[in-house]
Amino acid sequence: MDNELRYTTVDMQKRVDDYIGQFKEGYFSPLSLMARLTEEVGELAREVNHHHGEKPKKASEQEKTMEDELGDVLFVAICFANSLGIDLSEAFERSMSKIETRDKNRWTRKDGEGNDDE
Repeated sequence: MDNELRYTTVDMQKRVDDYIGQFKEGYFSPLSLMARLTEEVGELAREVNHHHGEKPKKASEQEKTMEDELGDVLFVAICFANSLGIDLSEAFERSMSKIETRDKNRWTRKDGEGNDDE
């Protein structure tokens, strides 16, 4: 991966919005975007299964990478957020704050400190 190629969530949302904004159709409906997101997550699951699971790829199947599939998931998720006016930076912050609070003692820390709530 090119170390110079870094995007903020704001950059990504703007780039997707600029792209979609070229077309009269605009964003798909939330229901259609949910279906597309589900489809893309399924394609990612298939790649994970091929590389880490018990289901090898057929010789006739096109080689795809998990990076490609994650990129597709990210694109559709950004379309979904944009279509609903959701700022992904704010959504991420809310989610991480919740996780960092709820799960702060759930796992064994690398520094050797155990879970205090057990």
